[in-house]
Amino acid sequence: MKIIRIAKMVTAVSLAAALLVGCKVVAEPTPIPPTETPAPTATITNTPVPPTSTPTPEPTTTSTPDLRLKPEQWQDWPIIPTLSPRALEIYRQGIAAGNDPKAFSKVGDCQSIKEAFMGLFDLKDRYVLTEEHEKFQEAIDNFSGHFNTDGEGVKGGFNAAAVLSPMWANPDVCLPGENPLECEIRLTKPTFMFIRLEVWWDGRTAEQYEAYMRRIIEYAIAHGVVPILATKADNLEGDGSLNETTAKLAYEYDIPLWNFWLAVQPLSHHGLDPNRPDDFHLSYEAWNVASFGGLETLDTLWRAATGE
Repeated sequence: MKIIRIAKMVTAVSLAAALLVGCKVVAEPTPIPPTETPAPTATITNTPVPPTSTPTPEPTTTSTPDLRLKPEQWQDWPIIPTLSPRALEIYRQGIAAGNDPKAFSKVGDCQSIKEAFMGLFDLKDRYVLTEEHEKFQEAIDNFSGHFNTDGEGVKGGFNAAAVLSPMWANPDVCLPGENPLECEIRLTKPTFMFIRLEVWWDGRTAEQYEAYMRRIIEYAIAHGVVPILATKADNLEGDGSLNETTAKLAYEYDIPLWNFWLAVQPLSHHGLDPNRPDDFHLSYEAWNVASFGGLETLDTLWRAATGE
């Protein structure tokens, strides 16, 4: 992946503030009871069906083979995703329902705050696009005003449980009973939403993570918002199960997955900050890869959706 040259990422003040932001979990996970859908009942009749003298041949169908890589092959998935027909359908449903074609949102923890993830694209003196990447300016202009903001879905320490809990919603702008995810979608009406919820806590399982993420993904889709999932750089769980689970969800819902893990593999310490002993926080270099990878992902999906 080619990394775009930048003039300046953030000011010294905001950089220092971002470096001090921790990802301490703000909410302990609450187990989610499985949603049980009653099985449909069928009425059985005993009316005999007379045999036909001439068997009717079954129609032949030609199915399109699924050539996508499987979730367990997530390490080989491309860095920048494409827009699937299903994701395009979600986008169009959102536009028809009144979503803003010039808006996108972020849902995440400290690695998604504006100082670390794409905020510089609202600050024209903080980046320089090479000639090869000047086309990205069109996406920057289209989504202007949504880069250098955290919205209601981003906060240091947020995890998939927290964004579904009304106790972490901002009472100044959110309605009573709304959780941060619902509040952000209602206020912003985005067409795309980056979902990067990767804070680990002791005792967390991939199954718990999957249950919370399904609720987030399905709520976004129900409101015509295309979820953009992302793999993470760290492997605090030890077996890569969260990234595989993320790929599993992207595969199942046929939605975009930005393979950030693959993008930072060539970097020193694979994009993790060697000066912080937690094996979680990103290095400054990885911030740049994240910001420009996020922009390229947004640009690619937006162009595919709009025919730009």
